[in-house]
Amino acid sequence: MSIIEPKIDTLLEQTDNDRFLLCTVAAKRAHDISDMMRGQRDRAIQLQTAVEIAKAADKKPLSIAFSEIARQEVGVDSDSIDIKHH
Repeated sequence: MSIIEPKIDTLLEQTDNDRFLLCTVAAKRAHDISDMMRGQRDRAIQLQTAVEIAKAADKKPLSIAFSEIARQEVGVDSDSIDIKHH
């Protein structure tokens, strides 16, 4: 499996070419997204079937996180490894 879009160079630019920082930011944001999706899924499952929900969630949390990083919608607080939303 490889990242096609966004390009890895674009992602690394957002973290000063620090691949470990990129992994940390992406993992933290993907975890947040996963928690949000799980919460939405729990509420939605009461109204829809699991098949309908699965069709709606076609992107993985890590893919969403990488896209947000590339679009500069999330970044890193320079004093810590906390994610900040722009």
